[in-house]
Amino acid sequence: MPAPPLPATSLPESRPMPRADFYLIAKPRFLTEPLKLVCELARKAHDANLSMLILARDGAQAEELDDLLWSFDPDAYIPHQIAGMDEDEDEAPVLIASPEMDVPARALVLNLRDDPYLGACDRILEVVPADPAAREPLRERWKQYKALGLELNKYDM
Repeated sequence: MPAPPLPATSLPESRPMPRADFYLIAKPRFLTEPLKLVCELARKAHDANLSMLILARDGAQAEELDDLLWSFDPDAYIPHQIAGMDEDEDEAPVLIASPEMDVPARALVLNLRDDPYLGACDRILEVVPADPAAREPLRERWKQYKALGLELNKYDM
């Protein structure tokens, strides 16, 4: 006689727990323009053929990122778009979403919002500003992700 099925709460998850990478701004080139680090991370994702979702803090930041991704490096082309601006946004390797946009998750999520990202993904990127006062909420976020069981990494940038 076969064993009874396990209750749903005991079933192993089909996906491993995501990883959260915190990028601490330390280098002079990112101190005054932290969104340039976001552009560098988007370039790395694109070069690795990874689809990225950037969660902008608001519409103005989404527009600023859109402009910066076109201009931050004259030798780089990073196909991107702001969610809600075109019908083929699913095809954009880098999608920028403001909070009012409901977009599907991607494997790689760069979170610029004030709250932790709790959606489905493989990897969450968090940019930590150089300003000590601005770092405190991200220390709390580190603790939240740790409590959820995420693998955590820190990189000085």
